[in-house]
Amino acid sequence: MTDVDTSAASVFDEIRGTHDSLTVRRVFGDAYELDGVTIIPVGRVVGGGGVGGGEDGTGGEDGKGFGAGYGLGAHAIGVYEVRGNEVVWKPAIDATRLARGGQVLAGIIAVCVTLVLLRRSR
Repeated sequence: MTDVDTSAASVFDEIRGTHDSLTVRRVFGDAYELDGVTIIPVGRVVGGGGVGGGEDGTGGEDGKGFGAGYGLGAHAIGVYEVRGNEVVWKPAIDATRLARGGQVLAGIIAVCVTLVLLRRSR
């Protein structure tokens, strides 16, 4: 096995291990019960990865290569609340996402108002 093959295998093992360990339970914890109500946290966990490669050297040069990378993200999307035989979905409110959306909307409105005012001034 070459150094590149060994590197590729170890990178794949790391990515596989990360995938196996990054679950909603790991990120947000186990379901728990409080005053007869069971709370089940729900999250969205996403990830991706990539691996490069290598090539043999030519003309007496050393071979070149190898690269790898991956990214992971997780955020809460809500909880299931279980009371007796009733299950209720309670979505999480992402204030940052709401603020970002408000800023985008404000920008679009500002551009539209500016265009209308420019059109009327002609």
